[in-house]
Amino acid sequence: TLKVDGMSCNHCVRSVRMALDSVEGITVAEVGIGTVAVDIPPGSNLIGDVTAAIENAGYHVTAVQS
Repeated sequence: TLKVDGMSCNHCVRSVRMALDSVEGITVAEVGIGTVAVDIPPGSNLIGDVTAAIENAGYHVTAVQS
């Protein structure tokens, strides 16, 4: 689960979901205003790719929780 600043509406949710859909190897479990839950395979280092995709969409990841 990631905490994301800058998401304030359903358009933001769609933008983040579309950005995450471009990251291969993850499963997007849920995108809501201010939070994102993704399933990342154990042992992979895809959290950087997930964070980069969200930030490239114009939002800021403020916390990552397991």
